[in-house]
Amino acid sequence: MRTRFLRPGPRLTSVFLPVTLGLALLVALGVVGVARTAPASQERTGGRPASSEYVRIGTVSAAPAPVTGPAASVGTYTQECGRNTERHRNADNVVFLPGVTGGAHHTHDYVGNLSTNARSTNASLAAARTTCENGDRSAYYWPVVRRLDRTGTDAHTTGGGRDGNTGEIVTAASVRVEFLGNPASPVVAMPRFLRLVTGDPVAHLNQVPNIHAQWGCSGYAERFTTKYTLCPAGSGVTRTFDFPSCWDGLNTDSADHRGHAVFPGADGSCPQNTFAVPRLRVTVTYRLPAGTPYALDSFPEQMRDPKTDHALFLDVMTERQMARVVDCLNGGRHCTAD
Repeated sequence: MRTRFLRPGPRLTSVFLPVTLGLALLVALGVVGVARTAPASQERTGGRPASSEYVRIGTVSAAPAPVTGPAASVGTYTQECGRNTERHRNADNVVFLPGVTGGAHHTHDYVGNLSTNARSTNASLAAARTTCENGDRSAYYWPVVRRLDRTGTDAHTTGGGRDGNTGEIVTAASVRVEFLGNPASPVVAMPRFLRLVTGDPVAHLNQVPNIHAQWGCSGYAERFTTKYTLCPAGSGVTRTFDFPSCWDGLNTDSADHRGHAVFPGADGSCPQNTFAVPRLRVTVTYRLPAGTPYALDSFPEQMRDPKTDHALFLDVMTERQMARVVDCLNGGRHCTAD
């Protein structure tokens, strides 16, 4: 029997999205309001994290990989979307704070869709230009990383120095966008305009964290830590964003932006009543001179804590583009987007 997956139609979207966006705005603003009650003893001078928040990669152990089962989807699909040499950046977050310009209070780097900002809609995203060579108009974004030994050009603006995010923004040396299969089962297509988030931007103060920060160094595969990494000469600082890949089969978003798509279990299998979709992994690499102090952007109250690292994804692939991803993964092939 062929299983059919329901997708939200215009009527569902018109009812669901306003409720979702309103709740998201209240939740986000509520979190920030709580965060502002942090004791003064947690403040740092010059927006620089404590030395205890950096660790040498040699002390980090490799993460074990789930064992693949007989029904696993073991293919890969990789596409080139650039590294934001276009400098498409803003302090918006269209998923959590749609319509609120500068609402993130930290600066995001984008690849893919070149129009993404607080005012973006599904229609505007679908019509925009993209940096992805295969025409994928999806939006991929995360907080910028800055050198702390230099002064940024946004030292007096929202999202930059005005919000405690001092330093010069570093352009990534490379950004790898890839979709992976599931070690326990085949995958089904993501619905168009699916929203996904990984990581917890308020992990420094959050009582129920959703931490998925994975700092590492190039050449040290699967060695991840929630602290900033100190890499040896010739190795770049990496951030690896693994997104949730178990979808509820119906919704493209939810009130907390997490409930409609969750992470698989330790063995890679999806929870009951969810369906495995392609697992998005984005790896961002920075080449910094040895000993260069650096930190990511964060909400002011989150003190640039490395645990707050996070990323977001808005799927704007066409059905044909997504079908190719699914075919590659389920067919066990290793594909590169044209």
